[in-house]
Amino acid sequence: MSRGAPDKGDKAMRFLRKLMIGLGVLAAVPLAAQGPVQQIAAKPAEQTPAVPPPPAGAAKLDAADVEAWLDGFMPYALARGEVAGAVVVVVRGGGTVLQKGYGFADVASRKPVDPATTLFRPGSVSKLFTWTAVMQLVEAGKLDLDKDVNTYLDFKIPPFEGKPVTLRNIMTHTAGFEESIRYLISSDPKAVMPLKDYTREALPARVFAPGSTPAYSNYATALAGYIVQRTSGESFDDYIDRHIFAPLGMKYASFRQPLPAALAPFMSSGYRVMTDKAKPFEIVVPAPAGSLSASGGDMGKFMMAHLNNGGVLLKPETAKLMHDYKAPGVGPLNSMALGFYEQWVNGHRAIAHGGDTEWFHSYLWLFPDSDIGLFVSMNSPGKEGAAGAIRSALFHQFADRYLPGTPKPGQVDEKTARDHAAMLAGHYVSSRGSFTNFMSLFGLLGQAQIVVGTDGKIAMPALDGLSAGPRDWVEVEPFVWRDTGTGERLA
Repeated sequence: MSRGAPDKGDKAMRFLRKLMIGLGVLAAVPLAAQGPVQQIAAKPAEQTPAVPPPPAGAAKLDAADVEAWLDGFMPYALARGEVAGAVVVVVRGGGTVLQKGYGFADVASRKPVDPATTLFRPGSVSKLFTWTAVMQLVEAGKLDLDKDVNTYLDFKIPPFEGKPVTLRNIMTHTAGFEESIRYLISSDPKAVMPLKDYTREALPARVFAPGSTPAYSNYATALAGYIVQRTSGESFDDYIDRHIFAPLGMKYASFRQPLPAALAPFMSSGYRVMTDKAKPFEIVVPAPAGSLSASGGDMGKFMMAHLNNGGVLLKPETAKLMHDYKAPGVGPLNSMALGFYEQWVNGHRAIAHGGDTEWFHSYLWLFPDSDIGLFVSMNSPGKEGAAGAIRSALFHQFADRYLPGTPKPGQVDEKTARDHAAMLAGHYVSSRGSFTNFMSLFGLLGQAQIVVGTDGKIAMPALDGLSAGPRDWVEVEPFVWRDTGTGERLA
């Protein structure tokens, strides 16, 4: 997976990015107003309209208001963060409220982002398509969420503590596989592997009993894609083309790598920062876990299908099962649906998924009760991981404007909060990691440390490398903390 001869620092950062591909953690506070910065976009920063102030109640979610709000936020945020380009899509009620591109798909030629046709790499948002395919086959009676996956494979996944892996385990990231970056992401087109080969050669060790411990797994998602392929009798790419893209009219979308010749001209370049050279097209080896290329407009069609009780893709009862399922064992924390992560903001429930390749950073949120969807994708991590801050601020400012509510205040007195924070302080290792090979060393070196500040509050780093500011953790009930900036919970 050679990319030339980067220095040791670059290698280390790439290693960490590969470890975190597709995680998509919201880990930043809204961007604070600062002085003018030089902007590379065609529209100078000083001409960017000011962000309209949030209304006392919910603003009207229409094209005029959303565009005015986005135009006051995105150009300045991208320029300040040195992000080359982005696309934002808002849908509601079976229709597109607004889809708009910002910045450049290609900096050198000053090619602007076209929201209808410019392709972005949504990273692990791709998984939602794989899960949708799985649920289509469950609906057809060809797959069972609770059967041993070996039922559908032509090789064996060994049991762990006498328990097999199921598709329900895989869709809730509790299959128990350790993390591996072998065969993960590359700039070499020759890195593409057939799923039949990848699922055998990249099989990681199982380190947790299935259903017991959340541990995000790209491999497990690829395994689900291979099961779709074997069960349907079609290649994974063909299945997605025929059963998801075609019914939705998604003409600017593909899991294929490299891209088909007809779509290649529409692909946005990826950048580290907007002044950097364009990067090669990324090959995501476990394709069902993250190889999608899609336009913002087509992602809007996918969101509308799910918001419309599955639309032409799923029966309403299947979509409801997928969206409303709550994985057991998470206590007061945000739960996991079947493939979607649960998030809460202003008292509103969202189901969501983020995605990060090395260069592209994306997030998709659905508010089923409000029939609203929001998607953002950026083609650069930007300066100091600015993309993470931008998508977090976008989500929370969107919710504050169109889905306002009263945040839940802390319910623990100051002394108790200080005592509990002191008890929580220490070093922690993520369950998403390697435990049986040399990579376990990186788990020890990369431990997350929780510390207690002078104000008695806990502080901890973001795990995805895309944070751009501190986090404000408030104890909202005994031994349950909530980040006031992102709504994430810690317990």
